Amino acid sequence: MLAAENIDVSTAVADIADREEAERLVESVVNDRGHLDILINNAGVIKVGPIDHMTDDDFEEAMSVHFWGPLHTMRAAIPHMSASGGGRIVNISSIGGKVGVPHLAPYCASKFALTGLSTSLRAELAGKGIRVTTVSPGLMRTGSPFNAWFKGRHRAEFAWFAVSGSMPLLSIEARRAARQIVEAARRGDAELIISVPAKVAALAAAAVPNSLARAMAMANGILPRATGEDGDTPRSGWQSTSRWAPSVLTRLTERAAEANNELMSTDAKP
Repeated sequence: MLAAENIDVSTAVADIADREEAERLVESVVNDRGHLDILINNAGVIKVGPIDHMTDDDFEEAMSVHFWGPLHTMRAAIPHMSASGGGRIVNISSIGGKVGVPHLAPYCASKFALTGLSTSLRAELAGKGIRVTTVSPGLMRTGSPFNAWFKGRHRAEFAWFAVSGSMPLLSIEARRAARQIVEAARRGDAELIISVPAKVAALAAAAVPNSLARAMAMANGILPRATGEDGDTPRSGWQSTSRWAPSVLTRLTERAAEANNELMSTDAKP
């Protein structure tokens, strides 16, 4: 996409949860470009379902990608940025890193950790000319629900997740969100919360936490209940289709999946 617009790009593949791979990734960029001006941590994983079906491995996976991965890349990038007089680091957290959402416990726990790490390092790195921006998006129409993983009553979990992520008033188009992130990075903002619903949720968490907790408990009451042992097996969105999703209610997510190359991976096939 960038190359089609005559923008010089190069790619590298790495598992950022592995410290050595993350370090090699950063070094390859510096060797290729000669310097490092900006680091954006945007890798993500997600499992959706009741806590009854979540395992330690689910939490460890989320922490590896959302917390340890950004920590590894930042530690590798900071010396290069310091040597060149500064830089920008953008950590894509989530409103789920400010507000605990039912059926997203591993995701939220790891995003809270990333938010804490990101805001802490902003203070420490300011003197080195490195500005850290913590981004907390609400629901975004990226097309990713099809490649997310679902536990418990997986078809019902996928349905609510995909439908809510397709609603125009609740979600935001990915390109629009990306433009906001670029501008926040350029300015070196401390924080960016994307979408009105996300800003309202963050404000409620700070101002009326008890009321928000009651609202979340009510939301949990209408989400799918846990099921038997079969619910412990994760299924991809592609493996969890139903009459509700895909449907007319998920058209925006389907279009986003096509636009953002959210194709069916080998692991996600039905």
